[in-house]
Formats: sequence, structure tokens, C-alpha cells
Amino acid sequence: MVVTVNNTENTLTITPGFMEEELHYKVSSDANGNPLDGGKNYKIHMPPDIPASQFWSVIVYDHPSQLIISTDQSWPSVFSSSTKLLVNHDGSVDVWFGPQALVSKENNWIKTLPGKGWLMILRLYYPLESWFDKSWQPGEIEEVK
Repeated sequence: MVVTVNNTENTLTITPGFMEEELHYKVSSDANGNPLDGGKNYKIHMPPDIPASQFWSVIVYDHPSQLIISTDQSWPSVFSSSTKLLVNHDGSVDVWFGPQALVSKENNWIKTLPGKGWLMILRLYYPLESWFDKSWQPGEIEEVK
């Protein structure tokens, strides 16, 4: 079963004793409430101990079609099982978005398209209790100037 959480609603109903296999956390606006713009650069900070017992991924979809974004990047995603994933010294992970990768951020970068809106989905496969009790929460998407 897939459970979807929208960042603007901030609500989630869980059936007691029911284990969710995959959870989608959708974000379509930045920390200031502005729609995500494919011509700008952004970052999301994910604290240590991302609550997925199998793996997690961040992927970009076109907005409003909600289809996976199509660029010359082979797959518009950053994921925990990547051998190239850059993990910060404290175990946290930063994911970068924009039309061009920032220097030294390429491994954790997802290409966006100028003139196109987009949304991000954080997928947690077999999410852990720290997601449900909200003791772990991803940062907000922040524009990088």
C-alpha cells in the first residue's frame, strides 16, 4: 500500500497495526510558499537517520502533469542505495535541484527545466516509526541564490 502525504495538508491517518510499504511525501512549493521553478536552484536538507528500513529516494515530477520529469539526466532521482550518494559528516543528506549542477554537488543533484514548474516526492520504503510520530522530518526546500 502507498500512503501519500501532502506538505500543505500536514495530516496523516494510520490504521493501528498496519505497516505501510511505501510512503510518498510530496512538496510543490519552497520554504516561502512559492511554487518550485525549474529555472532556479534549490536544496532540501534531510537530517540523519532517514526513516526508511529498506531505502529512500527523492524524485522530481513535472507540475502539473505529475509525470516524471524528462531531461537528459538518466533518472531524475537521488536515492539511498546509490554508491555515489554524498552523505554529510553527521549522517544527514542534502539534495540539490536546478537547471545545472552546482560544483561538487553533482551526485546529489536532480536536473530541473527552466520555464517548468515541478514537484518533489520523497519516497520512504517501509517507513519507520520516527516518520509517523514526527520525531524525524525533512527540511523545507530552500532556494539557493
